[in-house]
Amino acid sequence: MTRAGRYAPIMDLGRQTRVRQAFDTFFAAPPPLSGNHVLELFRRTAETVPAYRKFLREHGISPESVETMADFGALPLVDKAGYHRKYPLPELCRGGTFDGLDMIAVSSGSSGHPTIWPRSLEDELHVARRFETVLVDAFEADRRRTLAVVCFPLGTWVGGLFTTACVRHLAAKGCPITVVAPGNNKAEILRVLPELAPHFDQVVLLGYPPFVKDVVDTGSAAGVGWPAYAIKLVLAGEVFSEQWRELVAHRAGVTDPVRHIASLYGTADAGVLGTETPVSVTIRRFFAGRPELAREVFGDARLPTLVQYDPASRFFEVHEGTLVFTGDGGIPLIRYHIADDGGLLAHDELLAFCARHGCTPPPGPDLPFAYVFGRSLFTVSFFGANVYPENVTVGLEQPGISDTVTGKFVIESVEDADRDRRLRITVETAPGAAADAGRIAVAVREQLLRLNSEFAHYVPPERQLPDVVLRPAGDPEYFPAGVKHRYTRPS
Repeated sequence: MTRAGRYAPIMDLGRQTRVRQAFDTFFAAPPPLSGNHVLELFRRTAETVPAYRKFLREHGISPESVETMADFGALPLVDKAGYHRKYPLPELCRGGTFDGLDMIAVSSGSSGHPTIWPRSLEDELHVARRFETVLVDAFEADRRRTLAVVCFPLGTWVGGLFTTACVRHLAAKGCPITVVAPGNNKAEILRVLPELAPHFDQVVLLGYPPFVKDVVDTGSAAGVGWPAYAIKLVLAGEVFSEQWRELVAHRAGVTDPVRHIASLYGTADAGVLGTETPVSVTIRRFFAGRPELAREVFGDARLPTLVQYDPASRFFEVHEGTLVFTGDGGIPLIRYHIADDGGLLAHDELLAFCARHGCTPPPGPDLPFAYVFGRSLFTVSFFGANVYPENVTVGLEQPGISDTVTGKFVIESVEDADRDRRLRITVETAPGAAADAGRIAVAVREQLLRLNSEFAHYVPPERQLPDVVLRPAGDPEYFPAGVKHRYTRPS
């Protein structure tokens, strides 16, 4: 008997009810925040998710013992290695099954082994509220005919299809939004835009920052009149400077970069976690010119991405300078260590600090802030793809290369003079050896394309060859003796 014959299809009529309820909730005003929603999510996950029940049992924890937020804060963290990859995939989902989960997203791992993230339409509706914060509250897409051009890669990766779905849900809510999804196909974007843009009041480009800039620059060279399209930008995946925001705003004809260029803090694990708002952008721009104040607030003179988040959607904590969140989804995550360097700031406290130093942001949502420097687990984000040291190591281990280098290197995503992103790899040469930077660059590119599906599909071919810089053994700036080596540097 065939597999199809063994399993007769069964309609889940309860799913119809759940989807209707999810749409009713999405179409209505946001529900009030319940003080117990995090504990309720924990208890429901412990009851219905087999992997989390096992996880708690292995740590000697009875779900009934978790009664307060202090108890919750003592729960062990979960992560990819110790949770997601430890248990069979269905056991990570409610009821130990994929039932009701109608979409799969995939993220690359350090070895190229994919990480699977199932989700449902109900999850998308929940995250669509984050897009609403940007498109409606800042871009007025509820009152202006809007063409949304999805420039994130389409396929198994989370960005393109998730974004397309969430923006369409806003259209279903009544916003006059039309979506076109050419993905990260620059030629197709520039082909359809002149045909469609004149029929709308504004055009929103949604994509990774370096790619969107490349689209704008290529379009300008081809004679595209960006200012006529009333361009707005929704970006994700990378931290960018305020100088970058100004440059791209100027080239794209964005007249109000505070309101009309917004970054999302998102992840394949749980969709969009937070969004830039005019409030957060104003504060970030204020700190950009005052590094001493930035250091006082963020603990570093570097400028992180600063977003506002809804604790009813994603509950954040800080663990040793990195972010932890709790949120529902196809795979419910309780105290999930996302491993992004960053922190949290209370709304009233940050605004009071700004007021004391002469900054008054515009009115905005009364929501807390999260700041994000980037991944802490030795990765660099380049065109939205995580570049892992393990991928680069394989390139340096190739015959004819391995005997000319020590194996130490540093990965950086750097801006050139035109604010374009370049992937730079600084390699330590072996004493007395003559390394070939061009050969190393080609070998590293080959392994990145082979092992890292995000790199292969997110990064345009003309940007995939890294800039390899050779440094002598023991170079005091990059490879100082007696210091634990770090394979990445913050941008």
